[in-house]
Amino acid sequence: MKTKNLTIENAWICTIVENEIIPFFGDIVVSDGKISKIRPKYFHIYLKNPDKVNKDSFNAYGRVVTIPLVNFHDHIYSRLAKGLPLKGKFDNFQNVLKNLWWKLDRVLDMEMITASAQMAAIESIRSGVTYIFDHHSSQNEIAGSLKTIKNVLNDFKLRGVLCFESTDRNGLDNALKGLSENKEFYSFQMNEDFHAMLGLHASFTLSDDLLLESKMLMKSDWGIHIHVAEDQSDNRLSVEYTGSLPVSRLKKFKLMNDKSILVHGVHLKERDYDKISESESAIAFCLDSNMNNSVGVPNFSKIPKSIPLLAGTDGMHSNISRSLKQMFLTFRDQGISGDQATALIKKIYFDQIGFAKKYFPDFATLNENDRADLIVWDYVPPTPLTKENFWGHFIFGMLEYPIQTVVQNGSFLMKEFQLIGIDESKIKNEIYVQGERLFHQIK
Repeated sequence: MKTKNLTIENAWICTIVENEIIPFFGDIVVSDGKISKIRPKYFHIYLKNPDKVNKDSFNAYGRVVTIPLVNFHDHIYSRLAKGLPLKGKFDNFQNVLKNLWWKLDRVLDMEMITASAQMAAIESIRSGVTYIFDHHSSQNEIAGSLKTIKNVLNDFKLRGVLCFESTDRNGLDNALKGLSENKEFYSFQMNEDFHAMLGLHASFTLSDDLLLESKMLMKSDWGIHIHVAEDQSDNRLSVEYTGSLPVSRLKKFKLMNDKSILVHGVHLKERDYDKISESESAIAFCLDSNMNNSVGVPNFSKIPKSIPLLAGTDGMHSNISRSLKQMFLTFRDQGISGDQATALIKKIYFDQIGFAKKYFPDFATLNENDRADLIVWDYVPPTPLTKENFWGHFIFGMLEYPIQTVVQNGSFLMKEFQLIGIDESKIKNEIYVQGERLFHQIK
C-alpha cells in the first residue's frame, strides 16, 4: 500500500530538467504515491533551527535526495554463491563458467531461487536500487522461475525487467524451455511494475537454430538481454562454431533494437560498435566482475557517443554506486581527462533514465506530479550544492556514502537504515537454510 501522505523536509532535492541536475534546498510533499508539491526554502533559515519540522514529517537534516538507482544487469541467481566448496580449475574464464556458474545454475531449485531473490531484494534496497534488470539462469528449474523472482521482488515493492538465460549448452530441449519461459513471462506476467526481455546467454553457447527461434519469438516491444564479448573466448568460439563474431550474428538474425541490453562488451571491435550504434541498443558495463574474472575492461575512449551506456553488477553485489565509481576510476586510469570522465558519468546517468523509460514510462525525475520514487543519501554536502558542481559532489561525495532512506511509489522501503515491514533477521535465517542446502549439494 502507498503511504497516503508523506512530507520530506530539509533536503537537497536533485530535480532533473532536460538532462541537467538542478539541486535546491527544500521539502517534498507526497500524496497517493506521487510528488504533489516541491517547496524550495532557504538553507540558512533551516540552519537556525534544524530540528523544526511539521508533525509526522521526515527530517532529512540537509541530506541529498535523488532518483533511485537502477541495476541494468543483475544475476539474482548468484546470491547464494558465497563460500561454496568448489572444485576444479579457475585459471581462465571458461573454467570459471564450467566449475562455478554452470554447476550452480543446474543445482538451483525454487526454494533456492526464492532465497536468492530475497537476498538480492534486501541488498538492492540497502543500495538504493529499486529497479532491477535481471538475467536469470536455473537450467534444471526453468518453468515458473521468473514468476518466482517476480513474486519476491513484488513482496519487497521493487520493480523489475526479467528474462531467462536461454542457452544450447544443456541441449536443445533445455534451450527451447528457456525460450518458452521468456515467452510465458512476456505473455502472462507483465504489469506496470514488471516487464520482460528475451534472455540469451552468450554467442558461444547459442546455435543458429536457437537464434532463429529467438527471432521468430521477438515482438516489437521486446528487447534482448545478452552477454557479448565478455571474454576473448566469446569472439574466438563464436567464429569457430559459426564463422561470425557475436554482434554480427545478432545483426544477422535481427535481434538488436533500442530496447536491448548487450552486457560487458569488453572485446568489441570497431565494426561491432558501428552495428550496435545502428541498432540503438545499449551496452551495460560490469567492471567489478570483469576485473574479478581477469577478462580485461573495455577501452572507453573507443566507444561511440551514440551508444547508450548503462551500469550493472553482474550479480557480484547490488551496489550500483560502487559500479559507477569503479567506472569513473577506470576512465581516469585509461588516461581520460577528469572533465571527460565526469562527462561520461553524466552520460551514463542520463542514458539510464532514457533506457528505463522504455520499460517504465513513469520512471521519476523528481518533479511535481512524478511518481514518488526517491532515495536519501547519508550525505550532507560540505560545500554549496549547485547545478555547476553537482557531479563533483556525486562522484567524490555521494558515491562514497550509504543510502539512508528509500521511498518507492510513495512508501518507505527503508527509513533511516531500517527496512520497513520486513523481518530482516527472520528472512536472512531462511536464506541460510537454502544456502546450506546448496552448499551440501555442490559438495
